[in-house]
Amino acid sequence: MQTLSNDQLAALRHGAINAHQKGDIKAAQDAYCRYLSARPKDAGIWTNLGALYRSTERHDQALRAQRRAYAVQPEMAGVRNNLANILNDVGFHKESIALRHEILEQTPNDTQQKALIGKSLRSLGRYSDAITHLEAALGMHPDDAEIKLQLGFAQLADRQFEAGLQNYEARWDTAEAKPISIPYPKWDGGDLTGKKVLVVPEQGFGDAVLMMRFLPQLREIAGRVHVMAEKPMARLFETAEGIDWIGKVVSKDEKFDVWMTVMDLPRVGLKTVGDIPPPTRLNTPTDAKHRAAQIVAPYKDVFKVGIVWSGSVTFKGNSFRSFGHQEFLRLVDLDDVQLFSLYKGPALEAFQADGSAAFIVDAASTDRDFADCAAMMQDMDLVITSDTATAHIAGSLGVPVWTLLHWDPFWFFGHTGDTMPWYPSMRLFRQTAPHDWGSVFDQVQPELIKCIKDWKKER
Repeated sequence: MQTLSNDQLAALRHGAINAHQKGDIKAAQDAYCRYLSARPKDAGIWTNLGALYRSTERHDQALRAQRRAYAVQPEMAGVRNNLANILNDVGFHKESIALRHEILEQTPNDTQQKALIGKSLRSLGRYSDAITHLEAALGMHPDDAEIKLQLGFAQLADRQFEAGLQNYEARWDTAEAKPISIPYPKWDGGDLTGKKVLVVPEQGFGDAVLMMRFLPQLREIAGRVHVMAEKPMARLFETAEGIDWIGKVVSKDEKFDVWMTVMDLPRVGLKTVGDIPPPTRLNTPTDAKHRAAQIVAPYKDVFKVGIVWSGSVTFKGNSFRSFGHQEFLRLVDLDDVQLFSLYKGPALEAFQADGSAAFIVDAASTDRDFADCAAMMQDMDLVITSDTATAHIAGSLGVPVWTLLHWDPFWFFGHTGDTMPWYPSMRLFRQTAPHDWGSVFDQVQPELIKCIKDWKKER
């Protein structure tokens, strides 16, 4: 390796930072690595490299880099913050909290640290502690949107729905929700009696399936309810109750009193667990059912299991909630069972490349939309899925579904228990430690064997 002069190293350092700021990840990474091979005690560059790895979801590498930075210069606030961030990401919440308290000793009005301590407490399942901490922080910083948002998440997880939904409105003032521009007033929580309401999508497809159940309550109050549905969901929602009109595009001639998103719908009446309505009624068109019947026809005499291992790769937390399709291969050799892939997306390439399609039927790569997926589910004896839209669809259809959860799931799953009030047909399997999917499948395999035995007895 060529030895570089101090001037050359300074230029390399500057160039690496500049490339990083411009978003040229490969150039920045190459330059950081080359520089650090000659200057391994530069904490600033180690923490920059760790941030780069984190932004590209290489979490193990990010943690290694941030620990190197901290070992060199533990008193640097930026190093502490970046290490705390990646520790939180990978599930080391107690260590993350301790670092954030150290930062607050130096900068007691750092609202970001206060918000993220609350987030870590919630991730540990310590909802009451999180709420107490965040309420105190909000008392000191009443206009801080991130503190309010994290308080909302903690309250929702604790099933304090009314207060949680109110604080969840802070998502519009943070990076949690993308701004929506509609030329009508946004609903502010006021009286909807007799109003003509437009409901629009927000966030993921699974969120839409989850929240559409509140439309009948809205319709009881409002004069008319129009719902915009994204193309992959449009056919699935055609029979949803509480809708006067549903479509992909609203006419420019239509006028509305207010608009809201699907994530606003529970604010209409959700206060306690007893207020959670049954799942929305989904539509499975005749042609979708016919297509599904043709795919499963050769497998009439076996226990059929639909599987999904990944959600949308554009979701920022997908790498934590998802796992490799290879985890399912331990199930394909069980007697009297056939697995069917219900997954469609970029992760299908690896599934096809390693030959897994010989053992797991690819039933979804030609799906036109989620209505085709729903029809396939209705021909399954069981669906086993990661936390993604398919879990919500199966739960709404009443199909037996096992949802495999990472250590810090979405608020409505909570952190304990194997059932939940939102979907009666859903059973939850949880990681016992961060990133440990093997232990989840250690739980799943014997339970599936029991299901197959029970199925055979009933035939």
